[in-house]
Amino acid sequence: MATKIVPPFTRETARQKVRMAEDAWNSRDPDRVALAYTEDSHWRNRTEIFRGREAIREFLQRKWSRELDYRLVKEMWAFTENRIGVRFQYEWRDDSNQWYRAYGNELWEFDAQGLMRRREASINDRPIEAASRRFRWSAPGARPEDHPGLIDTPE
Repeated sequence: MATKIVPPFTRETARQKVRMAEDAWNSRDPDRVALAYTEDSHWRNRTEIFRGREAIREFLQRKWSRELDYRLVKEMWAFTENRIGVRFQYEWRDDSNQWYRAYGNELWEFDAQGLMRRREASINDRPIEAASRRFRWSAPGARPEDHPGLIDTPE
């Protein structure tokens, strides 16, 4: 069983927390992802604002029913005692086979047990050609350890 990571964060534990979140999101399992958040977690995602694990589950079910072949890479940008700033990119296609790359930033705040109590995400999508995709590992599933992160990925 993985070690639970709780505040106060160090550079290393913040990086581990980000990678754990990336791996969970790449599972595309709303139940698994929702367990990382407090029961009353506050979310802002694009134009939606909601609260609570059940709302998170419902949001993720909707998201992954329309964002097909989803693959995500997250990178820690900054951290403090109980907060982490993250930048990310993910790729997905819609049901007409148009591919997109989403670019975004997240602000995370954690409680003393290491559960995220607040997540604020700003995200922009850009249509891409299938040949331009960068994230091609088998999905759903974690990004392979030898796959480049965002710093190693050209714009």
